Amino acid sequence: MDTQPGTRKAKNIVTENKNRFTIYQIAELAGVSHTTVSRVLNNHPSVKATVRERVQRIIDEHGYAPHTAARTLATHRTRTICLFVPQSAEAVFNSIFFSTTAQGISERCTEKGYFVMIATITSKMDGDFLLRALRGQQFDGIIMVGNDIDDPFLPLLLKEKLPLVRVGSHPYFRQLSWVDGTNLEGAHDAVAHLIALGHQRIATITGPLQDGGALGRRDGYKQALLEAGIAVKPEYICEGDWSQESGYREMLRLLDCEPRPTALFAVNDMTAIGAMHALSERGLRIPEDMAVVGFDDLSLAAFTNPPLTTVYSPRYKIGVAAADLLIDHIEQKQEKPVHIVFRTPLVIRQSCGAREPCIPDYETCTPIVAGD
Repeated sequence: MDTQPGTRKAKNIVTENKNRFTIYQIAELAGVSHTTVSRVLNNHPSVKATVRERVQRIIDEHGYAPHTAARTLATHRTRTICLFVPQSAEAVFNSIFFSTTAQGISERCTEKGYFVMIATITSKMDGDFLLRALRGQQFDGIIMVGNDIDDPFLPLLLKEKLPLVRVGSHPYFRQLSWVDGTNLEGAHDAVAHLIALGHQRIATITGPLQDGGALGRRDGYKQALLEAGIAVKPEYICEGDWSQESGYREMLRLLDCEPRPTALFAVNDMTAIGAMHALSERGLRIPEDMAVVGFDDLSLAAFTNPPLTTVYSPRYKIGVAAADLLIDHIEQKQEKPVHIVFRTPLVIRQSCGAREPCIPDYETCTPIVAGD
C-alpha cells in the first residue's frame, strides 16, 4: 500500500551515481510501492494524478532511466518501432516524400517514448532477416511506407500478426490499417482546374501503375476528363517512375503527338519539373504553350520558373498520424483496422495560366477517419 512520504530521509539511497538507481530506490524516495513506480513508467491509467506527479518528479530529479532489457521482460515491449520501406536504400534516402514522412513518424515516436529503427529491402533481396526480426520480437510494431499493390512482403507482415500500419492505402487488404492522402480527389481537382481554364487536350505522366498512389492519381485524371465530356486518349497517358528523368523523357514523347496536348498533369512535382525542363529545351513557354500542374507541393515547387501549380500532400501530418495509429494499436491492443485519409487541396501558381495565385490554408488538410 502506498504511503505519503514523511520528513524522514532515506539513508540507504545511493545518490552519487544516477546509473545505479533502481525502481525500488525511486519508490522509497516517493513513498510508494515499486509496482506504482512501474505503473507510472508505463503510463498506466490506474495511478492517481497526485501520485503520478510525485513519482515523476523524483524520476526527473534523479535522471532515472529504466533498464531496457529488464523493462522489455516485464512489459513484453521493446518500445521500438520498425519503419519498414520495401525499396533500395538509395531510392529511400533520395526521396523527398519519404524524408518528410519519416520526420513526422520519428518526431511523434520520440514524443511518445519510442525508438525508431529503419529497415530497407527490395523484393530481389533475401528477406529472411526480416522474418527473423519479426519472430525475435525486436520491435513492438511496424510502419510500412510503400504503395506497391503487389508487394511480396505485405502478406508476410500480416501473417505474423504484429501491430502494423501502412503509409499508403491498399485496395485488397481491408484488415490493414493505413494512412494516406486523397490521391484520386486531388488529381481530379487539378485536372478539373485545367479544364476550367479552357484546356481540352490534357496529357498526364503517371507513376508506376502497380503503385496504389500513382493509380489513384491516374484515375482522378481520367474521372475529371470523363465528367467534362472529354474522351480519354491513350496516347496522352505516359507511365513514368516519379523521377525528373522520366518527366523529361515522357514530355519529349508527348510533344511528338498530333495534335500536341496543351496541358500536362504530372503525377508528382519531380516529374513536373523534368517535364518543364523538356519544354524549355524545346523553346516552348509555360503556361502559354503548355500549362503544367504537379502533385505534392514540395518546397521547391514555389521556386520553379514559373512557379508550379500543384496539389498539396501533407506528408509530415501523414507520418505523425501513422505513428499515432500504430502506438494506439500497440498500447490499446486495438485490432479493428482504421483508415485515415488527409485532404489534398490545390495550390494555384503561375504554371497553369491562372490569373491569380491561390495558396490554400494548409490547416484545412484535416484527416477523415474511418474504421472498416
